[in-house]
Amino acid sequence: MLLEIRKYGDPVLETPCETVADFGSAALKQLADNMFETMYANKGVGLAAPQVGVLKRLTVIDVSAGERPEAKLVLVNPEIVSREGDQLGEEGCLSIPGFREDVRRSMKVRVRAFDVDGNAFEVEGDELLARAFQHEIDHLHGVLFLKHLSPLKRDLIRRKISKLVKAGEW
Repeated sequence: MLLEIRKYGDPVLETPCETVADFGSAALKQLADNMFETMYANKGVGLAAPQVGVLKRLTVIDVSAGERPEAKLVLVNPEIVSREGDQLGEEGCLSIPGFREDVRRSMKVRVRAFDVDGNAFEVEGDELLARAFQHEIDHLHGVLFLKHLSPLKRDLIRRKISKLVKAGEW
């Protein structure tokens, strides 16, 4: 089932999420499935629960855009445990459609998380996957990629979004 993606300006996007405790529940598994369906329908590579209005520490990621089933990742209560290197690259966000900017992130990260059944695991990613981990985990803390931009760029985007809101296009 496709879920509604919340857009910038919705307070849920800047609210820190609650730790997931209902491991193995049908509701948690369904939420993850619906999030993948929504992410693929919107041509994203990651989607965090607050982006669909759910304040839970859950994110789905697939940097293959559905091309490789083994690339699908569900991260419940994820935490970055190590970072290495530095990269500067373009980022966008399904909650801030139409806006892309260069963001500096770690080149390689290691994440500790749980699957929907509560099994702990660690996963490492570099380049795009590392960027996706950092972007989606930021969402779980109520942080949007705009916070990583200069105040000037952030203000420009906010002004453009305000104009879109006034025009009824946001």
